[in-house]
Amino acid sequence: MRSIYRPPQGEGIHPREASRHHVEKGPGVLAECLKEAGISMNDVDVISYAGGPGLGPCLRVGAVMARALSIHYKTPIYPVHHAIGHIDLGRILTGATDPLVLLVSGGHTMILAFLSGQWRVFGETLDITLGQLLDQFGRSLGLASPCGQKIERMAQQDEVYAALPYTVRGNDVSFSGLLSAAKSLTKSVGNDRTCYSLQETAFAMIAEAVERALSLTGKTELMIVGGVAANQRLSSMLHEACSRHDCTFYAVPPKYAGDCGIQIAATGMLESTVKSPARIQDTFIQQSWRLDSVVIHYSASMAS
Repeated sequence: MRSIYRPPQGEGIHPREASRHHVEKGPGVLAECLKEAGISMNDVDVISYAGGPGLGPCLRVGAVMARALSIHYKTPIYPVHHAIGHIDLGRILTGATDPLVLLVSGGHTMILAFLSGQWRVFGETLDITLGQLLDQFGRSLGLASPCGQKIERMAQQDEVYAALPYTVRGNDVSFSGLLSAAKSLTKSVGNDRTCYSLQETAFAMIAEAVERALSLTGKTELMIVGGVAANQRLSSMLHEACSRHDCTFYAVPPKYAGDCGIQIAATGMLESTVKSPARIQDTFIQQSWRLDSVVIHYSASMAS
């Protein structure tokens, strides 16, 4: 059970409106989840919430709600890094043990590998993320965010490639120039062909950076997580890249690719096995929270 804020056609997410949605819908979603599970709050052993990164007003709603429940029911509470929730749930659902991780969403575009208790960055975007590229281009066409699935469907209608800027610097990628060029391209070749060309260019850039990271790290598993992981064309290109490196490809199921509460619950559950809960006075949020700054205490026990 979840309720997703949907902005008007052609508009992006407004933090104030999104946080108002969370305030209005949060208690009802919690009640419905407890009902479906057949339990009450007294049966809950651990409470976790997204501590960041993200939109401050939205994060604060979740943190306040989690804090109130923790105090009232005297339940241990754990702030969770949103992106690590994506990775942990992906590992649980796919069975990947020691993967190179491609995290692609509205908030992140990163290539990661686990080393010495932390996720290390082997490549990332130099400007906007892959999710932002798709959403900003989609909004220029009058689509409502999130735009990824709509662009994927439009791309299938005209699979003729038109040249667009391709920018890879080592293991890093840059999408801002691609976005500007794609907006201009629609005037000459139309929306569908531009969607196809945009996807092919952006995904090829990602695949090149991933292949270089696979060679560098020697990993034999690749796992893709995050909202853009639901894109089938991206998955097919990465699968081809893995076949060239004798590497097993894992993709989080589309149902769990986007943001969802179970990601935060999964990481909170793992942390609770090895770490003391946070003090209430420490249950703050961090709008900007680098993934590679987080020390992971439980990954060694997860690996098998």
